[in-house]
Amino acid sequence: MPALFRGITIDHVELIVPDRHAAAAWYEDVLGLSIVPATEHWARDRGGPLMISGDGGRTCFALFEGEQTDATTKDGFRRVAFRVSGAEFLAFVDHGRRLGLTPMAVQDHKTTISVYFRDPWGHDLEVTTNDHEEARVAPSPQM
Repeated sequence: MPALFRGITIDHVELIVPDRHAAAAWYEDVLGLSIVPATEHWARDRGGPLMISGDGGRTCFALFEGEQTDATTKDGFRRVAFRVSGAEFLAFVDHGRRLGLTPMAVQDHKTTISVYFRDPWGHDLEVTTNDHEEARVAPSPQM
């Protein structure tokens, strides 16, 4: 691999949603992602994406407003996974269950542990941790 790509990171993942601000509010309530103020004018002035992030804008979801089709919901990606600490994982599982997220399917992968759920627009999401021993909870039935 050329040295050019060492340290490459994800800039953003694009999601098509019917209402960017409603989606931003959902992602803030569920995952703590917030609107990136420096890019908010893109959505306001040009109909572009509303950028939300949990790390100050280094990695973002780009929320585009529009009609969902099979091409926009499933061809773009299968699932987006967020990595957290073991303690954060346990707190999120409790939080997600209180919110009624579905399916909230916990899977113990023996070295990692993950919980799978969907946003209101059908995007598959995952919260995962490498802190396996700290984050062990009873796995859910089959997804």
